Parts: sequence; structure tokens; C-alpha cells
Amino acid sequence: MSPETMVEDITGLLEVWVAGWAGCRGYRTSTEGRFPAVLRADTSGDWEFFASEPTDDEFAALAAKTAEAPARVLTILTNDIPRYSALAERHGLNVTSASQAMMIVDMETQDAEDPWLPDDDLTHSTWEQDGVHYAEVRSGDTLAASGRVFVVGETAVFDKIITEPAFQRRGLGSFIMRALAAQAFEHDVQEGLLLASADGRKLYSHLGWTTVSHVLMLSASHEGSDLSLS
Repeated sequence: MSPETMVEDITGLLEVWVAGWAGCRGYRTSTEGRFPAVLRADTSGDWEFFASEPTDDEFAALAAKTAEAPARVLTILTNDIPRYSALAERHGLNVTSASQAMMIVDMETQDAEDPWLPDDDLTHSTWEQDGVHYAEVRSGDTLAASGRVFVVGETAVFDKIITEPAFQRRGLGSFIMRALAAQAFEHDVQEGLLLASADGRKLYSHLGWTTVSHVLMLSASHEGSDLSLS
């Protein structure tokens, strides 16, 4: 499936991303209605439900499941934030994040070669475990940057792309993305997917990624956070 075709099917895109994201983290998956759900065993210990442009009735059903426990999260892919923010208020949910976005890239535009580190004091390593490809950059024993990627069909799902504060603005985010892309090309991949923060979007846009949907996170709790970025 080409990136253009995937963008026309946001629900299908969401399903692929959830499968890859859960694969990256070893999460158990399920479904709620026609949409995916993931058990966040390592963080909240409860379910996160996902939906793309749900109907009012679908939203009501998902909101009811989410409201059963304060640790539960409902994540909506939408380009109509006001509509779903209003529905959330109507069903007693709070907006915990509206700053993220789903992004996609045609992998043919990405560099297939292993990248070079920008500084001689840095070293890098890559490895694969249980289908997850990892990349790390270190300065001595100190972790400087890291990330992972999991391939679902012809889609590479990138996750946990992190540059530690002391090592930011040295091009390490780009390095990690290229190192992961080189590993993803061990598979027959056509497109890449990821969930990006507002700051991350600048990096990924520079690397050729395109925003396809905004992400709205909702919870019955008033102490929600960007769980999908943690």
C-alpha cells in the first residue's frame, strides 16, 4: 500500500501504527468496537483506546469505557479538534494533550545507508530483539540518544526517538532516524509512521515526513499526560 493510499484510510493507518507501536513496546492489543486498544502494562497498567474520526455513538461508547478508570486514555486521530473536545466535555472526559500529530513518509525518500556520527567522542550501536530494531548513541557510558522501529507489513513504525537534554542540537535525532531507517530497509518497507510531539515535528518535517492527522488524548483524570510519548 502506498503512502498516498494509506492517508486516504486513516483508520487503516491507525491500526498499522498501533500494531507497530505495541510491537515496539511489547504491549498486548485488543479491539473495542471497530478500533484498536492497547494495555499499557509498563505505565498506567490500564487500557488506552484509539479511534479515528469516530461517530458520536462510537465516541460515547469509547468514552464510557475510558471513564471506568482514571488511568484509562482515549486517543483520537482527527483534524477536527474542536468537535471532539466538545464531545469529551459532554461525556465527562478531559483533554490531556492536543499537541501531537501522526506523520507519514515514503521510505523511498529516506537514506538507506548507515549514517556517520557528527562528533568523534560519540559511539553508536544497533541491534534487533524480538522483531524490534534499536539504535543508540553514547558518549562514553552516558546515553545520548536512542530510538526503535518495528515493521508491520510494508510499514516501519518508529518509536521513542529521544535525544537527552545535554546532547540536543547536535544532529543526533536525525542520526537515530537514519540509523533506524537503515535497519528498517532490511525489510521490504514502503512507508514510515510515527507519532510526533510539537518539537519532534520540526525534525521529522526536515527529514521529509508529512503530518496526516492531529492527535487528541482524553482521560477522566485531571492529571493526564502525553502517555504515548513516554
